[in-house]
Amino acid sequence: MPHSASRSLKPVLHTRLVAALGLGLTLTTAWAGAASYYLIFHDEMLARFVSRQSAMQYTYEERVDTLQRALDRATSDHTATRSAIETRLSTLAERQAVIERRQGILTGLPGAAAESDVTTTGSIPSVEPPPMPTRPQKPFPTPELRMHSGEWSGGRAVDRAENFDTTILARLARLERSLDHVAERQSRAVARVAQRAGDSADRFRNLIARTGLNPARFEPAMGGVGGPLVPLPADGFETNLAEARRQIEDETHLRRVTAALPFRQPLPGEIAYTSSFGTRLDPFTRAMALHTGVDMRAEIGAPARATAAGRVTAAEYAGGYGNMVEVDHGHGLVTRYAHLSGTAVLVGQRVEAGTVIGFVGSTGRSTGSHLHYETRIDGEPVDPQRFLRAGSELVFAD
Repeated sequence: MPHSASRSLKPVLHTRLVAALGLGLTLTTAWAGAASYYLIFHDEMLARFVSRQSAMQYTYEERVDTLQRALDRATSDHTATRSAIETRLSTLAERQAVIERRQGILTGLPGAAAESDVTTTGSIPSVEPPPMPTRPQKPFPTPELRMHSGEWSGGRAVDRAENFDTTILARLARLERSLDHVAERQSRAVARVAQRAGDSADRFRNLIARTGLNPARFEPAMGGVGGPLVPLPADGFETNLAEARRQIEDETHLRRVTAALPFRQPLPGEIAYTSSFGTRLDPFTRAMALHTGVDMRAEIGAPARATAAGRVTAAEYAGGYGNMVEVDHGHGLVTRYAHLSGTAVLVGQRVEAGTVIGFVGSTGRSTGSHLHYETRIDGEPVDPQRFLRAGSELVFAD
């Protein structure tokens, strides 16, 4: 190689050597700086990292603890709600049994048939437990310790359980209201039965009073009564039922009394009176005298019938009465049928209302064929037309 070329390469090599040394120095300086920075700030960075991780862990654990407490509360509330539901179901079942029992009582009351809107079995709601979910091993699924878009997976289970409880409670409330409605209707129905029985009893009582009889004389003799005081519960149905039974008993008694009184006619068809009760001009003496009965026009041989049930106490010829039949109806009430052409009963015989007791004639003090009919209370004659007018308002089942 020429000597001149050798001299020209030396500067180039020198430059490259300087550049390499500079780069090495730079790298060494950088590495030394980084190592020095790491050594200086390593503990601080580590402390910050640990602190940040600790804060994140604390926040996470705090949120998990909060959610766990919420789950525990929800579990407790759900358990309490289920217990309340079971208690309400038991109460509703007892109420339904009471309503069904009352339904049977109401249906059996006389006059309750008119309450068809209540005496329909279908109107009583059935108390059946709402469907309950299959009980898991735990009230709710074990919560997963992770988040989904800010929601906890266990929270959705809580919401579902709460929604189910709300639905069941709403159904129970509707059922309770339905039973309340039926109970109110039953109370009103039994009150109407009591009212109708009371009105009917009053009509019979007034009818009896119009004859001159005191309805109290027909009250059965009461023996001694007593016993501990057991107040009725504050319940509209029970109170109304007690009143209904009292009114029905009263009405039934007065109905029987009325049926036993001489309210029927002794002769069929429209009655033609030829002489009334009270003071009149005697047809034989032509002087004023008391007529103790009423005279009814009738043909000889027409059947005369008992105006009420009773026992025959006389069936004989009785002076001015001619052939006469007397029937004792009890309670001091007697009827007489006089001037008969013949009798059809015997003394001591029991007769029913409508039984033929004799036949119209003109025996005794009589100016012609007719029936002399009397009613007597405690031996004293009273106007028979009181009974006959009152009886015209009754319908007899012959």
